[in-house]
Amino acid sequence: MQKFHDPIPGPRLSVSTWSVHRALGDPAPYGSDAAGIPAHTHNNGALTLLDLPARIAQHGIRTLEICHFHLPSRDAAYLAQLRRAIEAAGVELWQVLIDAGDVTHPADGARDAAWIAHWIDVAHALGAKRARVIAGKQAPTRKNLAHSRDAILRLAEKAQPLGIRLVTENWFDLLDTPDDVLWLLEQAQGQLGLCLDFGNWKGAQKYAGFEAIAPLAESCHAKPQFEAGGSIEPADYTRCLDIMQAAGFAGPYTLIYDGPRADEFAGLEAEKRIVQPYCAP
Repeated sequence: MQKFHDPIPGPRLSVSTWSVHRALGDPAPYGSDAAGIPAHTHNNGALTLLDLPARIAQHGIRTLEICHFHLPSRDAAYLAQLRRAIEAAGVELWQVLIDAGDVTHPADGARDAAWIAHWIDVAHALGAKRARVIAGKQAPTRKNLAHSRDAILRLAEKAQPLGIRLVTENWFDLLDTPDDVLWLLEQAQGQLGLCLDFGNWKGAQKYAGFEAIAPLAESCHAKPQFEAGGSIEPADYTRCLDIMQAAGFAGPYTLIYDGPRADEFAGLEAEKRIVQPYCAP
């Protein structure tokens, strides 16, 4: 299985809108069963999504990922305005994180796939390079994995002509082991990329799991664990980063902050100090 080559190779710092969820006013997550965007939960924070690209650029971060539920509108005019703000800040929109939907659900899989397809259109309108989708939330049986593969390939057929690469993550029950991740990527025959998230696997075996899938990772959610006092637990963080570096990782290290600090940008700066050396040429 060969790794996909990023046309702009090189490890670099990135950030997800999840890391500033509180600054954005805690917009409510929602999925395919919602009637629409819960508008009343948006624009209640110290920061708007339109402000964010320039703000992260001030912190020396020029790659961004946007969670779908952080968009206050899907109207074409708003998406064009946000795209202009991203481009004006000199920021690369790496991917839209489609954080809901289960294409393997026995009753709602087709509905969720159609909902995800709509978000691929949104990613295209924003100029994103990737759309990250959930491979499935059901048990990792061969039947469910095959169902995921078929749904993923149909979504990839939609995404590719738009210049969007489809990516999934080691997340939820379906992809809870390295064997299942590797099987799905092999079956997708290069039509599906991988975002490796440090926070989704637990226990001592996670490091061996990361070593197995890291060579195929195109992006990384660099999410640390936190000690009781709120500081980053450094041993786990650096061990995960060392695994990525040893695998020759050359994509964005997306800083994920969900620690206890009220000042999320201060939390991101603490992560940045640890991750920055791994971005050196």
